[in-house]
Amino acid sequence: MREIEVKVDVLIVGASLAGSAAAKRLVDAGLEVVALERRSLPRDKVCSGILSPRGHRFLVENFGTLPEEILHNPVSCRGVTFHFPSMISIPMDFDGGPTPHLHRKFSDYWAITRSGVTVHDNTTFLCLEDSGRDVSVRARREGREIRYHARFVIGADGPKSAVTRALYPDYQKSIPWFMVGQKFQKIIECPLDREYFHFWFHPGLGHYTWSHERNEQQIVGVGFPAGGNLHRAHGNVEKYLNEKHGVKLEPADRLEGCAQNFGPSLINRYVFGRGNVLITGQAAGFFNMLAEGMSCALHSGAIAGESILEAMQRSRPVQEVYRELIASEVKRCTDQWNPLQILFSNPHEADFKSEFGKLSRREKITVIRDLVNFLKIYAPFKWGRQILAQTAIRTILGEYPSGRWL
Repeated sequence: MREIEVKVDVLIVGASLAGSAAAKRLVDAGLEVVALERRSLPRDKVCSGILSPRGHRFLVENFGTLPEEILHNPVSCRGVTFHFPSMISIPMDFDGGPTPHLHRKFSDYWAITRSGVTVHDNTTFLCLEDSGRDVSVRARREGREIRYHARFVIGADGPKSAVTRALYPDYQKSIPWFMVGQKFQKIIECPLDREYFHFWFHPGLGHYTWSHERNEQQIVGVGFPAGGNLHRAHGNVEKYLNEKHGVKLEPADRLEGCAQNFGPSLINRYVFGRGNVLITGQAAGFFNMLAEGMSCALHSGAIAGESILEAMQRSRPVQEVYRELIASEVKRCTDQWNPLQILFSNPHEADFKSEFGKLSRREKITVIRDLVNFLKIYAPFKWGRQILAQTAIRTILGEYPSGRWL
């Protein structure tokens, strides 16, 4: 059986939101673009679905009004509520009002379809070779190998990116990984406001703990370093919510879980590719503070597409262009973890500083103490000094150093 060969201008690996945004830019410019997706579309996606205001604006401006069939119920989210061990809770509305609650299985399919890209689903990326003139990619579909020849390749295939692994085999071994799991449970009683995404800064619950309503069920989610026990961690959170917040739920009828790379965006250790291969979205390390990765995936994906167009128009190396243009998204994302930006600016899309200012002096001290105790559980990853060093450089130079990027 002969190997199938396909020639395109750009090959995108991953029919994600990042891939859709890149494809939209490139297809609109008249390039021939193919997106590979290893699963059959529409495919499930582990995600809360709570979209940020910035991500919402991007989708509407670039893809059009969001249809009802790509939304969960409740169809929107008003904001975020922070909960602390002291039982102080701080609700914060999103800037500009409520945002959509996306059903990722259908919203991603809607976006990739609207982009106009040709999609090859059920197709698994295997390896690549960059000659300098073009990139040869091997993939497999239904047991048959396909070779793609592209001028450029974009890796938009998520945190466990096969494209990143092909370029930098040791990169994913060098960063800490977290297991994130969410269970779906029918609601018996839930005093938590259904219009908000709820997050707990509690060291006894896990590194990332959240809950919100979806389709008449309550999602209870927890994140912890890879190697832990999801059911034990989830049981601990469920017990806490029952005892402290009066949340009563039926046993879980579904579980979703995945691995996440929280670290790169905190310490400015992004990976953007090499030669004619660009890495974007969460594969590159973009992740907002509340683990909402959709908005930075969309924007970084669009920047990857724009970088290819500018490189072609100006006959410049695409990596050089991409690293210039992506610096704005690095600044926006990493600022969310920057202590000085949090204290003196407003890097988030829900105004914590304003709501914190409404607390009494005693409550402020209590919240700060709770935050410090929560951050201690991240000490083994040795991020503190790196965050402070990057904060100092950002303050002096006005940007984060690109020398830390791959």
